[in-house]
Amino acid sequence: MSDKDAGTPRVYLARHGETEWTINGRYTGVTDLPLTTNGEAQVLGSGRALVGAGKLINPSRLAAVYISPRHRAQQTYELLFPAPAKAALSSAGLVHTTSRLAEWDYGLYEGLLTKEIRAARASRGLDTQRPWDIWRDGCEEGESAAQVTKRLDDLIREIRQIQGPYMHGEKPVDVVLVAHGHLLRAFAKRWLGYPMETPLSMMMEPGGVGVLSYQHHNVEEPAFLLGLALPLPKDGEEVKN
Repeated sequence: MSDKDAGTPRVYLARHGETEWTINGRYTGVTDLPLTTNGEAQVLGSGRALVGAGKLINPSRLAAVYISPRHRAQQTYELLFPAPAKAALSSAGLVHTTSRLAEWDYGLYEGLLTKEIRAARASRGLDTQRPWDIWRDGCEEGESAAQVTKRLDDLIREIRQIQGPYMHGEKPVDVVLVAHGHLLRAFAKRWLGYPMETPLSMMMEPGGVGVLSYQHHNVEEPAFLLGLALPLPKDGEEVKN
């Protein structure tokens, strides 16, 4: 029997769909760009494949949905979930907009490319020994890694208080986070207990969904799911896409 069969809670990480700055690699923090047409299609595709009864994200199993306040994340939530599920989640008070999931505040680096940030820092005499790394160095006039760690750790504590009593599926308490590329990768690091500067290369497609959980039904053993198995429907059931 797999952990999911026994009901080990999961946390689903949903990245917003593509924006114009996603395409060209510009750091997008407080700039509130809408999704592109392709970005909307990315999210709709993920939602149809992954969200619904009998699918990866089953709305009836959710205890909370946390959403970044940025428009691109709010738009992603609206597209990701079918209307009946959104209505049920909202009426149950399970949908929460929280600044803890806002994208990293890039400060002076907003709208820049990595090469532009490094060139600007070099012109100010910074990083003479090693190139700039956001996970270690943070952002001038924006957030440090310690500040992002603090707000994510607060949310992680809240989620584990929700999920901790139900490690064997006594109650469905899955959680969905709808947020941003840097922020969700930072969340994954902190979920696993790694300092932000720990080298851990991760990629996340726009409109993509990642999965975190726990080993051995133990809230003290957070883990990420490296792969997922999708069982065949039971006799008489039909998989709807």
